[in-house]
Amino acid sequence: MSKKLLVAVIDDDEPFRTALVESLISLGYVTRDFASAEEFISQGGETGCACLITDIHMPGMSGFDLKRLLLARSPKLPVIMITARAEPGLEAKAEAASAVCLLLKPFESSELVGCLDRALNDP
Repeated sequence: MSKKLLVAVIDDDEPFRTALVESLISLGYVTRDFASAEEFISQGGETGCACLITDIHMPGMSGFDLKRLLLARSPKLPVIMITARAEPGLEAKAEAASAVCLLLKPFESSELVGCLDRALNDP
């Protein structure tokens, strides 16, 4: 069953981004991927987007900076944050930024599916 929902992926790590996009496609999602938050913004990435998955730690604009910008531009766009860096207080910071989920790389497909279900099905 195809979900036909657009999920945008932002991650500066190209091999990881490619693998994540392929996983999302296998789950039935339509995807657009971006190498940076700046690229996402300049290309109007939030247009038609049902959910955004963004890395937190990237050169230039961070995932948290992007989330703050999106609160003004697209406040209802659900955001799932991902990172390879486990830091004290990161979960609380993601929650305070209104992220739907925080996933630590590497994560299981089942964790991603759970986050997508929350992001796309919660009012």
